[in-house]
Amino acid sequence: MDESILVVNCGSSSLKLALFDHDHQKIASALAERLNQPDAYAKISGDSVPVPLPANADHNQALASLVEAFRVRQWMTCDPIAIGHRVVHGGETFRQAVLIDPSTITAIDNCAALAPLHNPVNLAGIRAMQSLFPDIPHVAVFDTAFHQTLPARAYRYALPDHCYQDWGIRRYGFHGTSHQYMAQQAAQRLGKTPATTSIISAHLGNGCSITAIRDGLSVDTSMGLTPLEGLVMGTRSGDVDPGLFDYLAARGISSGDAHRMLNNDSGLLGLSGQTNDMRSLCELADHGHEPSQLAIDVFCFRLARYTGAMTASLSHLDALVFTGGIGENSPRIRQETVKHLGLLGIRLDPELNRSHGQVSNGRIDTPDSRYPVLVIPTNEELVIAREAARLAAAAGNTAI
Repeated sequence: MDESILVVNCGSSSLKLALFDHDHQKIASALAERLNQPDAYAKISGDSVPVPLPANADHNQALASLVEAFRVRQWMTCDPIAIGHRVVHGGETFRQAVLIDPSTITAIDNCAALAPLHNPVNLAGIRAMQSLFPDIPHVAVFDTAFHQTLPARAYRYALPDHCYQDWGIRRYGFHGTSHQYMAQQAAQRLGKTPATTSIISAHLGNGCSITAIRDGLSVDTSMGLTPLEGLVMGTRSGDVDPGLFDYLAARGISSGDAHRMLNNDSGLLGLSGQTNDMRSLCELADHGHEPSQLAIDVFCFRLARYTGAMTASLSHLDALVFTGGIGENSPRIRQETVKHLGLLGIRLDPELNRSHGQVSNGRIDTPDSRYPVLVIPTNEELVIAREAARLAAAAGNTAI
């Protein structure tokens, strides 16, 4: 396929690779998991034949194998015109996507202390693809960039000034590509332009965040210095009292153990004691498992509370938008959340909610709801592909 665009998303032990055509339609996608472990494996979506990987395959080997698999299947008959890389943390250095050069790599590396589990593997993916495709443009698209429009009153913590000036401690926000896509899609469905549209965007998956978007710009968000702050998530606690760390330390819990507990053993998993999968939690709750019902209740209440808080940053509200795996697919979570928002006059139509708005251009609210409620599937890979193509064209590398 000529004039294709590759999108790379590297995690700590996994990676995703997607291929888009000239018109930004997805041609293929693939996933590699359990990297650097003996049972590392890779697969292409919709293909039952696994892509062979050596034992303990790293990101380099997995990417090389998946690129070769795309070529063998004749999906990519020549080099792509651009490669877009998801990078989790851009600090205050990056306010938008950029072409990758040596100074970009240095700056991403300098942000590694803010995202030690993410930026190093994002760089590993960049270096691996640069070795495979040294002569085409590579573009970094940052989770944090969309939130660089936050005002100081929203991003500053009430800490001594030197914590920000010397160490960059502030709220950065994440899921920026998803929230940016919601701003564009919501405006389109409401018959407006992003620059005149203000929404509250709730990205709900294993990671969760909510963002106030005023006239197309992020003005408040729930995630902070790291993706741990804010909403209850699959295995992350979200907001906790900072005094918890002293309390745990006094009981012999090390900072490393506390970090693992709050990131890996908390959230829906910690509350339920069973699972971080919302579908399973709903089934367990329906069968009388009280901890699972509690996990759902805490999740929805925290989400509703943050929704109310986001209105403080808006002069008007055009829509509440749900996206992400849970936001797009769980009528129960949407309904239970909106139940707490009666004071805002938001009401859901039960039938439209059950159908995820598929017959109503995403709308799931009732005619008498004070504000529209939308369900919009996210497409972060598409945002990255578009940014990669745009910057490649601006640099004169392609006629797109």
